[in-house]
Amino acid sequence: MPKNKPNKGLLKRIRMTKSGKVKMGRAYGRHRRSHKTGDLLRSYREPNFAHASDLKRIAGMLHARVTAASASKTVSKDTTEA
Repeated sequence: MPKNKPNKGLLKRIRMTKSGKVKMGRAYGRHRRSHKTGDLLRSYREPNFAHASDLKRIAGMLHARVTAASASKTVSKDTTEA
């Protein structure tokens, strides 16, 4: 019986976090940097996580379960009133 193989090209471009989020580099940050502002180039250094709309495609290419970056964020509210 054949095994499901993950897409090797995708594996070289992403990292999976412990919680299952897909972490990747941003586009347009490597070449032709002279006309880009420093703020823009610094923003490329921040971690970029896969959007929820891309997760089904990525999960199919990896044959693995992935979660959205926005799904792991929780908002805590204090319900105590003084």
